[in-house]
Amino acid sequence: MSMRKVLVFFIVFFIFHSPVFSDGKDNFVQTPYKEPKVVYDFYFDEPAKIRSALYWVRSLMNPLMDSPYDYAPEFMDIVVVIHGTEIVSVVKHNYKKYKDVVERIKYYHQLGVKFKVCNLAAHDYGYKRSDFFEFIELVPSAMAELVHWQSQGYSLITPNIMSKKYTIEEIR
Repeated sequence: MSMRKVLVFFIVFFIFHSPVFSDGKDNFVQTPYKEPKVVYDFYFDEPAKIRSALYWVRSLMNPLMDSPYDYAPEFMDIVVVIHGTEIVSVVKHNYKKYKDVVERIKYYHQLGVKFKVCNLAAHDYGYKRSDFFEFIELVPSAMAELVHWQSQGYSLITPNIMSKKYTIEEIR
């Protein structure tokens, strides 16, 4: 084989085995995640944004419950602090309007996720303890609650919920 053919062979070989042309299988990393300790800060300008924010909880829990991690939910310490307009979605008299939200929160609560509402915010909305579902805890202050959990070693996640303008197909 001529030197030129050998050189062309190696160039073609390296080009198609470079990360640019990779099928992605070589780039998948199975990060050795540990049991999470997380506090979510829910503070949204639109009550309906809580629907998307709950997917952030799912996006943490589901991969960790799947193989290879196989963490049972009781080994995940997850707290959600609610103190924005979404507070209206967790009061009893709005159940029909936010039934899907309430049922998802109830499901996560059964898995061990704690949902806490700021009492200062509840007061601003004119709500009292009896207005909330039994799986919602009232805490004195969202800010004090967030500081408390972070000082206990919990990682803070603040979902940034944006309005979806395009479908995946439109922008892909």
